[in-house]
Order: sequence, then C-alpha cells, then structure tokens
Amino acid sequence: MEDEEIHNSECLLEFYPEQCHCWKRIVNCSSQGLQFVPPVSPNVTALYLKDNKIKSLPDGVFRLYQNLEKLFLQNNKLRSITRLTFSGLFSLQMLFLSDNRIKTLKADMFKDLHSLEWLILDNNRVAKIVPGAFKGLKSLYFLYMLNNSISEIPKNSLCIEMPRLNWLDLEGNRMHTIRDSVFQECITVLDLSVNQIVNLPLPLFSNLQELQQLNISSNPLNHILHNQFDFLTNLQSLIMEDIEIPNIHNRMFSSLVNLSHIYFKKFQYCSYAPHVRSCKPNSDGISSFENLLANILLRVFVWVMACVTCFGNLFVICMRSFIVTENLQHALSIKSLCCADCLMGFYLFCLGAFDIKFQGEYNKHAQAWMESWECKLVGSLAMLSSEVSVMMLTYMTLEKYLCIVFPFSHFRAGRGQTLGTLVAIWVLGFFITIIPFFSYDTFGNFYGRNGVCFPLQSDSTEKFGARRYSISIFLGLNLLAFITIVFSYSSMFYSIHKTGAKTAERSVLSREVTIAKRFFFIVFTDALCWIPIFLLKAVSLTEAEIPGTITSWVVIFILPINSALNPILYTLTTSSFQEKLKQCLQSKRHQLQDSGKNFTLVSINTNTA
Repeated sequence: MEDEEIHNSECLLEFYPEQCHCWKRIVNCSSQGLQFVPPVSPNVTALYLKDNKIKSLPDGVFRLYQNLEKLFLQNNKLRSITRLTFSGLFSLQMLFLSDNRIKTLKADMFKDLHSLEWLILDNNRVAKIVPGAFKGLKSLYFLYMLNNSISEIPKNSLCIEMPRLNWLDLEGNRMHTIRDSVFQECITVLDLSVNQIVNLPLPLFSNLQELQQLNISSNPLNHILHNQFDFLTNLQSLIMEDIEIPNIHNRMFSSLVNLSHIYFKKFQYCSYAPHVRSCKPNSDGISSFENLLANILLRVFVWVMACVTCFGNLFVICMRSFIVTENLQHALSIKSLCCADCLMGFYLFCLGAFDIKFQGEYNKHAQAWMESWECKLVGSLAMLSSEVSVMMLTYMTLEKYLCIVFPFSHFRAGRGQTLGTLVAIWVLGFFITIIPFFSYDTFGNFYGRNGVCFPLQSDSTEKFGARRYSISIFLGLNLLAFITIVFSYSSMFYSIHKTGAKTAERSVLSREVTIAKRFFFIVFTDALCWIPIFLLKAVSLTEAEIPGTITSWVVIFILPINSALNPILYTLTTSSFQEKLKQCLQSKRHQLQDSGKNFTLVSINTNTA
C-alpha cells in the first residue's frame, strides 16, 4: 500500500532509478536486487535501500545528499563501513544498518552525523567498538545494537561522545564483564539482557540516577549485592527474568521508591518487593499477587476438603467412643488414625482462613507469612498428620496381615502393646516434624518455601540438608510404607483365596469377592494419594520446571484424600461397625418405645383415678 502511494504520487526529484518508486522527495528502492547505491537527485530526503545485495559503501557515496534525513540500509550484505562513507550527511536523523555483516565500528565513521537521532545496528557481527566510533553523534537519542558479538564497551565512549543518548539496547551480545564507569547519567533506558554477564560491579549504576528502565534478564549472574540498585532512585521498571537470586533480600529493592514494575524468574521473589505495584510472574500456580490461593477453585476446595476431613473423622471418633466393640485394640488404632487425619483438616482450615485474611493484598504479606511461626506451625501440623497417618496405616495393615496370613500364631497385640505402639508412632511423627527446626543453616526455611507451607517441591535454591531430609521422608519412609501395604494386602488376599479354594460353597466365594473389593479400594486410595506425591517429588529433584498449579492441587486435594476417606474405608463401610450401629439404634428405639408405653400407662391410670 505504501509503495503504491509512492508510485502514484507526485515526485519532486529531477531523477531517480526507473525500477524505484518516488513520492515527493522520498525514493524507495527496496527489494530491487541492487548491488550499489543508485544515483538520486541531491534534494532527496529519505532513501530506502533495504532488502538488496549491497556489499560495500564507497567513501563519500552520500556526500551530495546533504538534505537526506532518513537512510534505510537494513538487510543488505555490508561487511565494513569506512570513515568517509557517511561524510556530508549533516541533516541525517535516522540511520538503519540492521541485518548486515558489519564487524567493526571504526573511529570517526559517524563524525558528520551531528543531527542523527536514531542509529540501528541490530543483527550484525560487531565484535569491536573502537574508541571514538561514536564521535560526532551529538544528537543521538536511540542506539540499538541487539544481537551482535560485542564483548566490551570502550570507557567514556557513550555519553561523552553521545551526550543526548537516552535509549541504549545491548541485548544479545557477548559481554562477560562491564567496566564501572561505562554508563553515564544521560541514559534513561538500558537493556543488557541475554549477555554473559556473571558479575555486576557495585559502582556500575552509580552514575545512572536518571535511569527509568533496566533490563538485566537472561544473564548467568551468580550474585547480586544487596545495595546494587541503591543509586537508581528514579527507576520505574526492573526486568530480571530468568535469573536465579539465591541471596535475594528485601534490602535489594528498598531504595527503589519509584519502582512500579518488576519482572522476576519466580513468583516467590515478588514478596521481596512488596511496595511494587506490578510484579511478574503474578502467580506460581499456588499463590497469586493478590491471594494466598491462586484461583477460586482452590479457595472453594480447601474449605470443602477441610469440612469433609474434619467432620468425617470427628464423627468416627465419637461413634467409636459410644459404641463398644469386642476388639478394643483395633478401635483404639482407628481413633488414633482419625486424630491424625483431623490435623490435616485443621491444616486446610488454617490455609482457608489465612487466604481470607490476605485477600486482595497477599504480596504485601507473603514474605512475612512464609517466615512466620504460623506458617511453620501449620506446615508442621500437615507433616505430622501425613506421617503419623502413613505409619498408622502401615501398622494396622501389618497387624491384619499377621492375623490372616498366620492365623495360628500366638502374636495378638494386647492393650498395653497397642498403646505402646501408638505412642511410639506419635513420638516418631513429632520427631520427624520438628527435626527441620533444629538447624536453620542445614534446613533453611523448610516449611516456608511456598504459600501453603508444605515442603513437597524441591528446587535449586533448596538447602542441601533440607533436600536430603525431604527425600528420606517422601521417597524413603513413605514409599517403603506404601510398598509394605501393597505387599501385605496382596498376601492377605492370596491367603484368603487359597483357603477359599478348598471349599466350593457359594458363600465363601461371595465373601472372597467382598474382601477383594475392600482390599482393592484401600490400596487404590493409598495409591491415588501417594503415587502423585512420589512422582512430584522425584521430578522436582531433577530441577525440571513443575507448574505450581500441580503442586497446589496435590497439597489441597490429593494429599488429604486418605485423611478424608479413611473414616469411610476403615469404619463406616465395615460390616461389624454397621451391625454395631444398627444394634445401638435398635436399642435406643426400644428404649424410646418403652418410655412411650410407660408414659401412656401412667396417663391412663391418672385419668381412671
């Protein structure tokens, strides 16, 4: 459309190449296969020579075009530019040299470009900038040098030679280190992203009091000083994407009082800049910039799972306490299991309550929350519930295994032995839970690594001791318990099947099918709960990126599955409990009927009298 307008409009030039288009004093020779600069009338103001095959620019080739304001030479085959190539272009304001093969910027090559405001050198092969290369660029405002091979910037070559330089883009080069005094106060936008910078000297930004936007993302920085950005008091946007900051601290950003936008690699880093209005990424799938729980489904499910878990287990505890059974030791184990599962429900209630407390402004409180004793307490309760429940299920399974597989053995746990075992399980659970509190240097903030305060996911910033400990729990103790349960129930079913095979009675076969279904659901719910946790922990050890949404659903929904279903599997669906409950209800009904009859007789006697 632009080319058609140029071709059909009035041309104010005396001559220009036939294959080119002219509009007023603008000539467009783009994509014409030119190998040299064609002759044009001296009064030309804009010359489009992009997408051609020009390999060289002779000295003084543009000397006659002193009215030229815009020169477009991108996407040619230029390898070098001499010191006199652009001589005489005193009115030039925009120079585009991107997508060529230029290797060196020589001294004085832009000395006559006093009016130049835009210099675009993207996607070349510039590896060396000779001192004095930018001399004469007194009006330059934008300098773009993306995707070159620059390893070093000469000292005093920027703002001294380009006093009006405002926008400097050095993205995608090969700089390892930068001299302290390279950047001067003239720059307001600086892009150093996608380089090879491993260290930022403390005085590097000391002269950039006017800097408003800084991009240092995608650099292999191994350390950032706490006072690195103290001089950048006018900074409004800081981009640090794809940078690990193991020593991150609130002190790094406290002096950036005008900062409104900040971009990190991880959402967790946002909590160290609570005063910033906008922080990206604004969620890790678990929490968001506004809320402790990232989405509405999590906020609803946390209350649903909390209610189901707590009330189901409390109901079983009450019923087991009022209904006397023959196997008191088993009832004691069930009530102990329910107490452990109730802690998981209490953990979920706490998460829901704190989500409501921080609603709309979570980022302001995120760091304080994850470092608080409340988060540590809530997380330790979840760990205690999980581990005691795992050990309790394993104990109950082994007890049942010995009774079924070895029915004639003399091992039957008495009341004292059962109490001793349950106490030992709880003590071991407490011990597992509190070990991370013993040494901060070894475990770090073990329970406060995310908003839900549960130490399931590992990453590169996790303390070595914490990683080994969590592996030993989730992939050691819990995996061993799961294998034990699967093996025990498989052996029990085989033993029952082997015994049933000796008789052809239909009732035995029916009983065998019922037992098989029950064992299947017990093992299935255990697998549904634990296998995702095993997989998540194993994958996180490879430092692969795991979406926080997966972690949040595992903690809110999958982890409490056993706690919510245990009352149903081990109590409400058992025939013995149902029979006892039915007897209890019938007994109460008979008592009520007897009371009603007695009341009727008394009334009749009274009326007769």
